[in-house]
Amino acid sequence: MIRFDENNEIIREEEYRAILVGLQTREDITHSMDELEGLAEADGVEVIGRVIQSLERPNTATFIGKGKVEELAEMCANMEADTVIFNDELSGVQLRNLEEAVGVRVIDRTILILDIFADRATSREGKLQVELAQLQYRMPRLTGFGKSLSRLGGGIGTRGPGEKKLETDRRHIAGRIDDIKAELKKMNKNRAVQRAGREKSNIPVVALMGYTNSGKSAVMNKLLEMTEREEKVVMSQDMLFATLDTQHRKISLDPGAEFILIDTVGFVSKLPHSLVEAFKSTLDEVKYADLLVHVVDSAYEERDFQIDVTNNVIEQIGAGGKEKIMAYNKMDIAEERPLDVSGCDAVYISALTGDNMDVLIDTIKAKIFGNRVNAKLLIPYDKGSITSYLLENAEITSTEYTADGTLIEGYFSAEDYGRYEKYGIV
Repeated sequence: MIRFDENNEIIREEEYRAILVGLQTREDITHSMDELEGLAEADGVEVIGRVIQSLERPNTATFIGKGKVEELAEMCANMEADTVIFNDELSGVQLRNLEEAVGVRVIDRTILILDIFADRATSREGKLQVELAQLQYRMPRLTGFGKSLSRLGGGIGTRGPGEKKLETDRRHIAGRIDDIKAELKKMNKNRAVQRAGREKSNIPVVALMGYTNSGKSAVMNKLLEMTEREEKVVMSQDMLFATLDTQHRKISLDPGAEFILIDTVGFVSKLPHSLVEAFKSTLDEVKYADLLVHVVDSAYEERDFQIDVTNNVIEQIGAGGKEKIMAYNKMDIAEERPLDVSGCDAVYISALTGDNMDVLIDTIKAKIFGNRVNAKLLIPYDKGSITSYLLENAEITSTEYTADGTLIEGYFSAEDYGRYEKYGIV
């Protein structure tokens, strides 16, 4: 299922039959195992069984106990499984020992998620971010890779006389990691320039956040449809991680009421640390947003679990203090109205049918434009510093140079308007 060629491309097979394995220490892992099954199915795997063991701590050699390993090997033989997927991240030694014991391919949750991301990434930046996460995962596991993550054949770097292949692999991967980081750094600089341009134009930014498959892209598309910008719709499918690349779209409401809407990558529990780090520059967009819209799948019974996961990731990327709207999506198929305990403004919507999407728009407008004043100000020419300040910090719709001064019309913050209200004209 998961192997790499000399270009770090994934080598795929056609069909997979897998048994899922989870280790329960203290907390119940039912939700996490259900999610693992969804991830496996999203990657084209047929799940044919589950094994859960309760232990105080993982076994350092095989993660699960010796008896459970023997039971797992027997299950694989009897059920004709060709893959075992563990719900937690395994060390290279554990991967190798488990494959030798059960006789089939063994992968962990991190490999599975990286595989899905590698398959779904479309932009240059997205592909580089995924490759970086793959290489960072592989580097400390070179000595333990088993059949499914076997070290590559020839052609991976240039070997010197008497040099061991493992050392060559490690040096090649380290060099490639440095190259990718350098290229991503350049892309991040370009992103910072674009962000500075948005800040200078004083256009607010609203970021859609949420669990994967909660309907963020569908919400964006409905907002684009309602503002007559259907030609800018993004891909939206009923699957985990259908879209990975961050999408930016301008939403125009009333005159002077425009904002940039960002659709971000969805979250999942136990999101690999290497993946969060690799996507950090992309997720940083959220840190600079003026407002977060947390999209929730209301039809999912364990939505509170998904809300907690999303909140944890938001905290992890440093956006926990941002103002937020809770958007409970898929109300057209939800059995009940979710109880909101977030303390934020909450709206109950269906991006599919459009129900209450106007309420969502009104709530967004109130949050980001509620304190703005549409006015005309006539600034005397000897007050040029005021004119410069307003041109820099307000959303100006027209400027006219008259005999008495500079006539500026636009949308001003309540603070700025209060400060310069004496220059206002009817």
